[in-house]
This record gives sequence, C-alpha cells and structure tokens, in this order.
Amino acid sequence: MKKKILVLLGLAAVTFAMFFSGCSSTQNNSDGQNDEALQNADENKKAVLVVSFGTSYNESREKTIGAVEKKIADAFPDYDQKRAFTSQIIIDKINDRDGEKIDNVDEAMQKLVDEGYGTVVVQPTHVMNGEEYDEMKELTAPYENKFKSIKYGTPLLTSSDDYEKVIKAIAAETPQLEDKECAVVFMGHGTEHFANATYSALDYRFKSMGYDNAFVGTVESYPDLDKIKTDLANYNPKKVVLIPLMIVAGDHANNDMAGDEEDSWKTQLKKEGYEVECIIKGLGEYSGIQDMFVEHCNAAISNEEAE
Repeated sequence: MKKKILVLLGLAAVTFAMFFSGCSSTQNNSDGQNDEALQNADENKKAVLVVSFGTSYNESREKTIGAVEKKIADAFPDYDQKRAFTSQIIIDKINDRDGEKIDNVDEAMQKLVDEGYGTVVVQPTHVMNGEEYDEMKELTAPYENKFKSIKYGTPLLTSSDDYEKVIKAIAAETPQLEDKECAVVFMGHGTEHFANATYSALDYRFKSMGYDNAFVGTVESYPDLDKIKTDLANYNPKKVVLIPLMIVAGDHANNDMAGDEEDSWKTQLKKEGYEVECIIKGLGEYSGIQDMFVEHCNAAISNEEAE
C-alpha cells in the first residue's frame, strides 16, 4: 500500500510540475512579444472577427455567413468587420477554385495584431459549443494578451433562452410547422462532442412549445435517421419536409439530405412511403437567427455575457 501511495504521489508531483512548467514556459516565451503588441495596440481601433466553419457553396455562403456578417457590421459601425473560417479544407478549396483567400483563425488573429487593433470581439457563427468552438478558443488563446480588450460572443444555442428564440425564428419562416399533417424534420450535423446533446434538447423544446410535428436528427451522430424513421412512423404524417439545421446549406444539405443517392434522407424517406419536400435553406438565412448573432455579439461588447 505504501509503495502504491508513493507512486501516485510521485506521478502527481511530476504532473503538477509539468503543468506549471508548461504554463511558465508559455508566458516567458511570449511576454516580450505581448508587451510590444500591447504598446502598438490602439484600444480605439476596434474589430469584430466573425468565425464560421465555412462552406464552398458560394451562393449559400453569401446568403448565410455573409448575411450574418452584414447584420453585425450594420449593428456595430464603430467596429471593423473581419472574417475567419475554421475549416482549412474549405479555405483551400475556395482558394484553389476561385482564387479567393479567406483567413483561418490563426491568420486572422495575427493580422489583427499586426494592424494594431486594441479592442477585439470574436463572434462565432457555430450552432453549439462543440468541437469547432473549442478549436476556435484554442487558436485565439495565444493572442489574448496582445490586445487591450478581447471578448467572445457565444454560439447560437448556448443559453436556455436561445432554444426558444431559435425555434421562434425558424417557425416565423416555416409555415409547414403549423400543418399538423406535415412532419418537419431538421437535419443537424452531429458530433462526438458532448455538445451533441444540444440536438435532443432542441427536439424536446420544439415539442414543449407545441410543435409535436417537429423532429431533430443528425447526419453523423444521434438522433440518427433510424430514430427519425421510428418517430415518423409513430406520428404518421401525410408529408415530410426536410430542412437543414446548419448555418449554411452546403454539402450535407444538398447531398446527404436532398440528394438523389440511395442513402440520402430524401430517398430513404420516400422508400418509407412519404411524400417528401426539401427546403435548401441554411439557418443563417433566417432573419431571426441573424438577429440572435447580433444579440450575442452585443452581449459580449456590453460585458453581459463576456467570457
């Protein structure tokens, strides 16, 4: 027993030392650079960096991400508008195909430092606090001490109130939800991150607000299409409407949801005997969703929800 305790204490001591050594090393290596950046940072030079996963679908990108960015830019004219994507694959594809260069998060943050911005707000357009949001925070963290002020807006579905607001925003532009003979199925992306519970929570909230004909599923996690099929069989609608639960209507919406392939949701549900309609419309196209991102950005600026 004593040997086991000693080993555990030894491991704890090593871990403790490594942790503080790492923290100290990071601070020592960057203090000089941070001091210089802070001296050059002008707190009156302000920027909002809107961070999105991105999409290579140009039309959808402008209708969704572009529309959100415009709403934010219009709401905060004292802040310069900046864009970054978290998907390097999408960034490279757009650059190779169209010759358009979009910054990743690291590049965007470095430019803000180089250009002397002192006040920065980072507003993600992510649906939830999942892997993409975590990655964004990891990439921005090394730059935080280089600004006089840096604040973070929250993803779309963060607070309990956000769920109700999202549903109201969608319902305002989705009359099919009022037709109880029609089932409206929302396709989310899905993730292995624990934030995947967001989808089930949203499904529950839809029903608690009276939309028993609303069903939320995911392409790459749970609730999956098999769960949706079971729910639809129990509800027994005359028609099914498929809508993406993603900021943009990109590859998943056009192919996995509405494609003609055997494994698409449209094809699979038609095989179940349903009349199926697909609405190719990303969340970023809904006016109410755009307004929510403005609200989240404003909360960060006013320090109400700053992290």
